[in-house]
Amino acid sequence: MVSFEAYFDRQIRLWGEETQRRLRNKTIAIIGCGGLGSSLATALGTSGIGKVHLVDFDEVGVHNIHRQIAFTIDDEGRNKAETVAALLRRKNPFVEVTAHTCDFAAFARKGVEADVILDATDNLPVRAEIDRYAKARQTPWIYGSVEAFNGQVCFFDKADFKVFTISDHKPGGIAAPMVMHIASLQANLALRYLAGLSVAKDKLFYLYVTDEGMPVMQTFGMPQA
Repeated sequence: MVSFEAYFDRQIRLWGEETQRRLRNKTIAIIGCGGLGSSLATALGTSGIGKVHLVDFDEVGVHNIHRQIAFTIDDEGRNKAETVAALLRRKNPFVEVTAHTCDFAAFARKGVEADVILDATDNLPVRAEIDRYAKARQTPWIYGSVEAFNGQVCFFDKADFKVFTISDHKPGGIAAPMVMHIASLQANLALRYLAGLSVAKDKLFYLYVTDEGMPVMQTFGMPQA
């Protein structure tokens, strides 16, 4: 049997056993289990957070696998939320994972309590729904989006998501490493927040890569709701 102290040794060295044990009382919801979602689940589902809710009605397609790191060729046709949940249970004996094989609207009706919600969708209208839901429940949420060689992240607390023009725009081509990069920024904000460390709230971080491959980060203040 794996011990708690051995499994989380490196994080316990980082912030102590008391903080690590407090994470067991935290709950997160990840909306979408594709590119961002499978990376977020892999990072946060093994961090010591006690309960993880995964939301996705979609099935794994062969075109997903190159950038959606939780899946293999053998997973084609399987529900994404259930597949990621099974992976987390194999990786971490200290996490309780629930897969919701439905869209966000159906999940919202379940009234699940979470300490933070993570957006891993590719859909602005759904993100607007997440914002309304989170504001009504006074729950922070972390936005993430990726397209080509750029991406955006924001920890929404008081900021107004309506600053974005809500459309049904779908991302075009996507570089797989950028998906993992943006998810790692989202995961870092979530983990710091849940561990009681300081986080930058209501600031939009825009990351892009130049033609020479140099990463550039810009930060923008977001208007309050």
